[in-house]
Amino acid sequence: MIVPVADAAAVADALAGHAVAVIYKHSPRCGSCVAALDEVQRFAAAHPDITVFQVEVLTQRGASDAIAEQLGVRHASPQVIVVHEGRAVWSATHWSVTARALAEQVLRVGAT
Repeated sequence: MIVPVADAAAVADALAGHAVAVIYKHSPRCGSCVAALDEVQRFAAAHPDITVFQVEVLTQRGASDAIAEQLGVRHASPQVIVVHEGRAVWSATHWSVTARALAEQVLRVGAT
């Protein structure tokens, strides 16, 4: 399931209720984001038990900055971050964003 993150305040709330979650940062102006979004959607369809929080970086810059600050992961777009128990445990950017890589990392932290 992909859930949009509306603002910076929603970031902490979104992560608090999930043992494992994925954050996806997207920009509609970025060519590699088109491919990354397809990969994230494929992952979400195959893993409906894992919530993917999507941040549109152009309109939700505050949320994107809050994620970088809270998780200690420098901003990029496209970018995925696997979060386990409130901590970033893995991230990938640009062409490294794949459904397979996400599935491997989620499995590594014990989620299915």
